[in-house]
Amino acid sequence: MKIYIVYDSEAGHTEQLARSIAKGAERVPGAQVFINHVNKADVKDLADMDAIIWGCPGHFGSISSGLKEWIDKLGYLWANGTLVDKLGAVFCTTATIHGGIEATLLNLITPMLHQGMMIVGLPANIPENALYGSYYGVGVTSPVEDTHDPLSQSLFAKGLALGEALGSRVAKTAAIYGAGRSTQGTV
Repeated sequence: MKIYIVYDSEAGHTEQLARSIAKGAERVPGAQVFINHVNKADVKDLADMDAIIWGCPGHFGSISSGLKEWIDKLGYLWANGTLVDKLGAVFCTTATIHGGIEATLLNLITPMLHQGMMIVGLPANIPENALYGSYYGVGVTSPVEDTHDPLSQSLFAKGLALGEALGSRVAKTAAIYGAGRSTQGTV
């Protein structure tokens, strides 16, 4: 199963989160993970993927302009139904606690739903998710200033752990879903 992670990152925090998602996915046997910054990612590659995970820094509760520009290139894939029934998941970072994480995640999910994709989130049975996370994907607070504040460092570390959990969950779901599709056809 092929998993493509596309990210926009400005200060490096979102790239770190993307790499933690890739790390979690790579732990699942049979997973092939491809990861690219939005400037290097080609929307044509999505046709060959089983799962697509994209993320960016949240900008006032919305998608970064870099990722939004890339998503806007998906029109011909939508017109042909190319991404219908593929798995999708999302992630983001924000500079402040309550800085629009869930709004950004929902804004990232919306184009996937328009494409006919099936969204994979994180359930509450992941302890860190019940305390710190979101059911819509992974959102991490990463202060833009250099800080040695133990709470900020702890929250970011827990966010990276949630990234690994999301990557693993997407890969496991792709394996299960792929096995079912091969025996029953597409949905």
